[in-house]
Amino acid sequence: MSENKIIDESKQGEVLLIAAPENANGKKLFLESYGCAMNFSDSEIVASILKDKGFTTTQDFTEADVIFVNTCAIREGAEQRVRKRLTDFKKAKKSNPDLIVGVLGCMAERLKSQFLEEEKLVDIVVGPDAYRSLPQLIEIAESGQKAVNVLLSKEETYADIAPVRLDSNGVSAFISITRGCDNMCSFCVVPFTRGRERSRNPETIVKEAQDLFEQGYREVTLLGQNVDSYLWTGGGLKKEVISEEELKNATTFAQLLEKVALVHPDLRVRFSTSHPKDMTDDVLYVIAKYENVCKYIHLPVQSGNSRILEMMNRGYSREWYIERINAIRRIIPDCAISTDTITGFCSETEEEHKDTLSLMEWVKYDFAYMFSYSERPKTLAERKYKDDVAEEVKKRRLQEVVDLQQKHSGERTREGLGKVHRVLAEKVSKKSDKHLSGRNSQNLTVVFPRENYKPGDYVNVLATECTSATLIGVVVK
Repeated sequence: MSENKIIDESKQGEVLLIAAPENANGKKLFLESYGCAMNFSDSEIVASILKDKGFTTTQDFTEADVIFVNTCAIREGAEQRVRKRLTDFKKAKKSNPDLIVGVLGCMAERLKSQFLEEEKLVDIVVGPDAYRSLPQLIEIAESGQKAVNVLLSKEETYADIAPVRLDSNGVSAFISITRGCDNMCSFCVVPFTRGRERSRNPETIVKEAQDLFEQGYREVTLLGQNVDSYLWTGGGLKKEVISEEELKNATTFAQLLEKVALVHPDLRVRFSTSHPKDMTDDVLYVIAKYENVCKYIHLPVQSGNSRILEMMNRGYSREWYIERINAIRRIIPDCAISTDTITGFCSETEEEHKDTLSLMEWVKYDFAYMFSYSERPKTLAERKYKDDVAEEVKKRRLQEVVDLQQKHSGERTREGLGKVHRVLAEKVSKKSDKHLSGRNSQNLTVVFPRENYKPGDYVNVLATECTSATLIGVVVK
């Protein structure tokens, strides 16, 4: 079985080798993805579309007939890495002139002309809503022409396409529930690269979850740029005005979460990402009600200062965010919480930076994705504000955030010692083939003796020791 590469920017560029089903008598495809879980999910859609056209996959790009890079545009560093990688592939074309190289995803949407004309790095450019056209675009490129489709859609959700599950563990899978984003955070390019937000029919989501469980999967993660704003009223695109009758018959995210939880008690349900301005108590009560809905919420704060949050156009204040954390602690006392932070946003003062540190001290997050501000072209922040915090100040503030979070993560991990955790085994431990690794409901990695257990099994583990981010324990029969 061949493998594709998925490079997850959120894990500091960790390379995950993933297996994909083969389909005989086809050309070879090399697929490499950068960025968020949504990109990973999109790569599974692409693999499914091309598998139906006879493509096989390879982990060696020098063997490939077609190379696709699924890109992320949310930070400048991610774009620079993609450009470097495309340069490598351009060199490969010298020894294989028939090689087709394409860019998919958010960078394709944003930089189509540069890729095709100025730098001549690629043959195909395809936006996130145009993956169905890939077979035709490949044919165009094979004839020697450049092929482009970056049109955004108000309807496309790929709901009818069964993704090729690229994660080789056969235990966890992603299910996309929305596409696009209607939030216009001033620092973010996603609304411009992924278009308007639209929701998938809940029946197709529940069916996908049921099918996955029957195939042996034991965990699904519901994905959206903002899962809390999921709303199905009979059409994908969210209406500006919704009647009381439509709202009464609509499916909210809380209701969808419950529907998926009811698929089977042994199917764990996670979701990402929540938005502080949209997360309702109804969602929290569903999480508390069902044991198989994981007690873990990723709630990006970005900044602990209300003025900066207003400039970021986040739609909430420091006080609103604190109230949401209090609601989580009240309704789900054992819930783990992670976040995103940005240091050095436009005009951020030292005192405002300290507000972020003080909020972190108050919440004590289990985990965080932490970045210094990276100005993105065409965003509101780029047009309206001056990127006036010195780079060395950004980096120093980021290091302070990182150091504090490492302290809190260690504290949260140690709180798990002496407790029994229900762990979903996912894979053999990296350090020893005599141990398995999995996660508990709070998304914390737990390592335990392999014995006769296998990935997909639920195992009760007593945590006896730990590292800064991992519990180690013994099986409790």
